[in-house]
Amino acid sequence: MFDTVFSGRFYYNGVFQDLDIGVSDGIIIDIKKHINFKRKILKNAVIPAGTDTHVHFRDPGETYKEDFKTGTVSAIFGGTTTIFDMPNNKIKIDNYAAYKDKLEIVRRKAYCDFGLYSMFNGNNYNVISRESSGIKIYLADTTNINNVNNFNSNEIENVNNMDIPVFFHAEDKNCIDKNYKIAHNLREYNQIRPEICENIAVNTANNMKFQKGVITHMTHYIDTDYIKEVTPHHLLLNDEMPFKSYGKVNPPLRDPETQRNLLNDYINNKFDIVSSDHATHSQNEKEEFEYSKSGIIGVETRIPLLLALVHKKIINFETFYNTCIYNPDKLFNLKKGEIRIGNYADFMTVNFSEMERLNDYKLHSKNPVSPFNGFDIIFPGYVIMRGNAVIENHELIDDRKGKYVNDLKK
Repeated sequence: MFDTVFSGRFYYNGVFQDLDIGVSDGIIIDIKKHINFKRKILKNAVIPAGTDTHVHFRDPGETYKEDFKTGTVSAIFGGTTTIFDMPNNKIKIDNYAAYKDKLEIVRRKAYCDFGLYSMFNGNNYNVISRESSGIKIYLADTTNINNVNNFNSNEIENVNNMDIPVFFHAEDKNCIDKNYKIAHNLREYNQIRPEICENIAVNTANNMKFQKGVITHMTHYIDTDYIKEVTPHHLLLNDEMPFKSYGKVNPPLRDPETQRNLLNDYINNKFDIVSSDHATHSQNEKEEFEYSKSGIIGVETRIPLLLALVHKKIINFETFYNTCIYNPDKLFNLKKGEIRIGNYADFMTVNFSEMERLNDYKLHSKNPVSPFNGFDIIFPGYVIMRGNAVIENHELIDDRKGKYVNDLKK
């Protein structure tokens, strides 16, 4: 009846309890205090594995920065078994042919489960792949992208009828252009892409009235009916910290007061999702601040950083769980994110006494330099994906087993 029965202290129905979880074909089919079957004991706290709804793995086109192997290996080391990759590849994913080509390339490399976004440029609804996990709209220039500034109302209605999430890069290009100058440091970069540009872009997004809208990487709380996403780097870093170009990101790191307010609003449950916005560049591309590319790595550190904050009682466990695990899976209707019969058996084990300082040299990204180097983190000891252990005792123990999320829904 079972392929495996896992036994441990699981986070189930809002509390940790000692349970046996019966798994068949990667899916939870029984949950009891005791199942009469050979059991695999999982030590420490066992929680559902995470989903990161916002990564840039650069594959295809710029695999010298990152690829789907290194990106997804990084994800599972950080307790994330599902990622969703953005469409701003060197060859933009704004039509079904580009989407299909990318899908066939990354299928062969993925170590964790994945979904893919397509880009809406205002006039390309007819050629967007209907397989897309979501749609991305860029309201300002960023890596490989020029902003969208012409929206056809009929196209917006058509995209809305696709009934998939629409993600906004919420900075207003005209506002940024008015403030433009060469920036030599993080403070100046914050000044040329100020908060007001974010506010204007969120207002633009609100006026489009998408049914499933998401405002990505918010740097301060803005009232909107859309889902609100934040990143660990905006929650924990600011423009007075000495990161040089490795802290350069769009939208920018803000001043310390804004950063503290953002963290406080997150603690008070004003945000829905924490994603990494993992965005790698080569060391050469990050050398000179004035000309360096924007982006911070984070898919491997997203969950470990927040677990450390849970351990230090800065945030409560439920806030972490909802924003890193439950809400992302609910957004995409994945059978993950919650221990329940019918869901996939995606777990991670956490020993809250194993807090350590991050040594970014040990990260698995192609360019592992992280502004979080030296921060407190707690990495999961075991990671299980669809009933198979992929990390044991902090070591990768299995070959690639990642699947396209559309295949998991069949």
